[in-house]
Amino acid sequence: MSTQINQQLKETGVAQVLVVLKPLAGGAGAARAGGAASMGGAASVGALALTSRSAASPLSGLEDYFVQSHLSLNSQIADAGLSFSPAASLGSSPRRKQAPPPPVHIYPNLGLMLGTVNRDGLAGLKSDDRVASVGGAPQLSLIKPVRVAAATMQTKVTWGIEFLGVTKLWAEGLSGKGVRVAHLDTGVDGKHPALKTAIASFAEFDSFGRLVKPSPAAHDTGQHGTHTAATIAGRPVQGRAVGVAPKAELASALVIEGGNVIARVLGGMDWALTQGVSVLSMSLGLPGLLEEFLPITQILRARNVLPVMAVGNEGPGRSRSPGNYAEALSVGAIDDQSLIAQFSSSQRFKRKVEPIVPDLAAPGVNVISARPGGGFQSMDGTSMATPHIAGLAALLFEAKPTASIDDVEKAIFNSCKLGRSMSKDRGNRGIPDAARAFKELTGNTLGTKPKSAKTAKKAASPARKVRKKVTKKKSSPKKTK
Repeated sequence: MSTQINQQLKETGVAQVLVVLKPLAGGAGAARAGGAASMGGAASVGALALTSRSAASPLSGLEDYFVQSHLSLNSQIADAGLSFSPAASLGSSPRRKQAPPPPVHIYPNLGLMLGTVNRDGLAGLKSDDRVASVGGAPQLSLIKPVRVAAATMQTKVTWGIEFLGVTKLWAEGLSGKGVRVAHLDTGVDGKHPALKTAIASFAEFDSFGRLVKPSPAAHDTGQHGTHTAATIAGRPVQGRAVGVAPKAELASALVIEGGNVIARVLGGMDWALTQGVSVLSMSLGLPGLLEEFLPITQILRARNVLPVMAVGNEGPGRSRSPGNYAEALSVGAIDDQSLIAQFSSSQRFKRKVEPIVPDLAAPGVNVISARPGGGFQSMDGTSMATPHIAGLAALLFEAKPTASIDDVEKAIFNSCKLGRSMSKDRGNRGIPDAARAFKELTGNTLGTKPKSAKTAKKAASPARKVRKKVTKKKSSPKKTK
């Protein structure tokens, strides 16, 4: 039994638990029996076939392990009247007190359940052969920037884009076109000139983790989400560019801060898996190596979604999960002198696979990006470094659409070099180079002409030219993490 579950049971008699379900025979995910929620993010079990007593539902009866309690987190949120409507998310007062949702949610695309149990329910779940594991449900928090300042764009591109060599990929015609990136954060300002055509889909999850319907217009309840979103896929504004992959699409979900955060984040992840994403960019976490969230990161990889995570802003010897996991591509921060930022977290673990975090480092100091309401601002943090790598991954997926996440990750890793005065314990592999990553992935050097007139004739655009050229190469061996 996890320490967190035991502590909650001791204090209140109930605990919120995360249940990983075993895959159903012949199904893509354990919770697909619920069906109706597959396009709606988190859904209450009461709305699903899961509650059916019929033999047609192989998961029927699991809901009996969960209990409604006035001591549960959701009940306390409801008592405080903190479930927000879209309008409230934009700054108005909370709605009237509402009844909490049923005691369990199901995430059909992730194959997870999240709910409230007592000791008997916990024992029942642990003994049920349909359940793979039961763990605590840690409440993640935003990895907040260590500095925020007003800024104007003085150059055509940000220093981070230039530093990573991204403009070399742009010159080849690559822009992230056709690639979708999931972005879980405080939301995104859909009216910002850099973002108004970048957002393919937007979802908001209320304080209980329920999908807000109808979906509101894309908005940001803070500043963080707009900044990170524009670094991934911001469009040029008056000739100034802040986005690494300026034609990639965003599936952005508002999942933090406040409320039952784990329910909101899981809702966002589950929803993202319905949006055709190749990359998930997330700057959330909790200090320490928390194993409870590990299965979710593994599920994302199994669904061919590359999880790009910030490692944290607590400095050396400390780091955050899920960025701590070997299964995540964790990102630390550097400045424009190739030096690891003092605040950038790093840690060495006693494990054989990927013992050092972060995996690599990227521009995370004085990063200029979009500000809600228009204009730009500068922020420092590993949250600012992470979207640089998510955007780079999008460019590489465009360069080779047949690539797996292991292929793309390996290409990025193999392109890295340690910066000057950068120790391996702080920077691990070092700083990626976009041109080297392209060559690692495709086997082609940037600027190489097609090998035949036939190939050249088929190239309708520079971006297509690259795609046609690289798909003739075999994929690199899958990396085992």
